[in-house]
Amino acid sequence: MADSNEMTINLVVLGKTQTGKSAAGNSLLGSSDFESHLSPSSVTMCCSLGRSGRILGLIRRNGCESALYVRVLDTPSYPHTALSKEQVRNSVRAALAHHFGEKGLHLALLVLRADLPLCPDESDDTVQLIQELLGPTWKDFTAVLLTHADKAEEAGYSEETYLHRASSTLLSLLSSVQHKYIFLDNHNSIIKEERNIVLTKLLDFIRKNNYQVLLKHSKE
Repeated sequence: MADSNEMTINLVVLGKTQTGKSAAGNSLLGSSDFESHLSPSSVTMCCSLGRSGRILGLIRRNGCESALYVRVLDTPSYPHTALSKEQVRNSVRAALAHHFGEKGLHLALLVLRADLPLCPDESDDTVQLIQELLGPTWKDFTAVLLTHADKAEEAGYSEETYLHRASSTLLSLLSSVQHKYIFLDNHNSIIKEERNIVLTKLLDFIRKNNYQVLLKHSKE
């Protein structure tokens, strides 16, 4: 963020198989960088970084419009159908250090499906992974992405009624991350206006966190 005319936010998506991690990453980038399709096994086999083009209209500094760039690290699911938990953990840790070691990580996005109930112990694996990767302040740097929100809406749930009926497991998780959550549709191509709404919410989370970052290497 050295250049006052532009800002880059660094994100990583984490979650279980078929939650829509890669699709969510594509939505945030406005691209199709990450392979994403229905499959009986885990699709993503290794970490990969996607970069957005120049995004205008979301940030103003000192009365002037600034450009936003988004970088998203897509990761293998955790647990995975072909990789051990240790393999996934080591792969993600190495990728975070490689891609975000210089500038740091703004937010980890825990991806859950809005069209499936979250049961006790079900999110434990991924939450444990986030804790191991980000350390004791992980809750300050984690937000929840609830994908397939279009299916919940088709079933007659608004965001308010959905949360009113949600499991205590999900409500407890959202409370632990200071209610940093976003509902995300899983259409093949998210429209620009919807994408800007999601990015604006992410920028608000980052702003409320005073633009702090994690995992940044010291240059000593």
